Amino acid sequence: MRFGLFIPQGWRQDLTGIDASEHWAVMNGLAQHADDGDAWESIWVYDHFHAVPEPNGEATHEAWSLINAYAASTRRVRLGQMCTCMAYRNPAYLAKVAATADVISGGRVEMGIGAGWYEHEWRAYGYGFPSAGDRIAALDEGVQIFRQLWSTGVASLDGRFYQVDGAQLSPLPLQTDGPPLWIAGGGEKKTLRIAAQHAAYTNFAGDPETFTHKSEVLRGHCETLGRDFGEIVRSANYNVVIGENEAEVQDRLAWVHDHYRQTVPAKADGVLEEFRNGPLVGTPEQIVEKLTELQGLGMTYAITYFAEAAYDRSGIELFESQVVPALR
Repeated sequence: MRFGLFIPQGWRQDLTGIDASEHWAVMNGLAQHADDGDAWESIWVYDHFHAVPEPNGEATHEAWSLINAYAASTRRVRLGQMCTCMAYRNPAYLAKVAATADVISGGRVEMGIGAGWYEHEWRAYGYGFPSAGDRIAALDEGVQIFRQLWSTGVASLDGRFYQVDGAQLSPLPLQTDGPPLWIAGGGEKKTLRIAAQHAAYTNFAGDPETFTHKSEVLRGHCETLGRDFGEIVRSANYNVVIGENEAEVQDRLAWVHDHYRQTVPAKADGVLEEFRNGPLVGTPEQIVEKLTELQGLGMTYAITYFAEAAYDRSGIELFESQVVPALR
């Protein structure tokens, strides 16, 4: 199994209480930690503008600015976004941004891409909020533009949502045909079909029942399109709450509750339940058991999030020392 680590960027209230002047030092320090070891194949950021679980003005650093910063400050880990919203940037421009990041990083960029969902920030930033069908159709057109630019350096598309006419890209990304595409989302009729056409990786719900179902839908699209289902790596995102024993696990859950009560008190109970009910809550042995089950279902790349990462690395270090070696 392969592992990625989300670096806190504020979006999930995970830089609360830290002065803005210290944010980069905290974020880059965690990126350096991941880069210096061998537990993490990749580090990840979210592509959002407004905080969750409600837009309350908490810090939310921009994803591709961070990707380029990490491209320069790290040397080994791969760099991903979970996931870039296609409509937030013109796809020809975004292909250029990703290509530059790939050059800076020495060919380490992953391209997480999706249709987007956070209505509040869509409307606040003037993007409207198209129907799900339109957002997914725009995703498909944008991916076509990526493919053309990254493979040939030129793109033309007279699409319903995007029109480019001889757009040029130079230099090309260092990775042949560009950064690997992660198509995120579990929409069964359209998103997973786009994934079957274009994705090197998918990312959808990580509980065993849903993961199994979405995998079978993806398999069906692959069969229809003539794509080898086995070529696509299936990943999922997980909140990790880990402790040496049950008491430590409960202490970490209590910390999550108390932390969210500082900024979103009305939502803190719901956030706690979301964390408590996730698959990767428990001792190292319990988490290894759950991940082994998921690996048996075909989930071979876990992207992990530790709510306390900006304040306390002990959970990350416990995961590194006792979970990763058992599954590698």
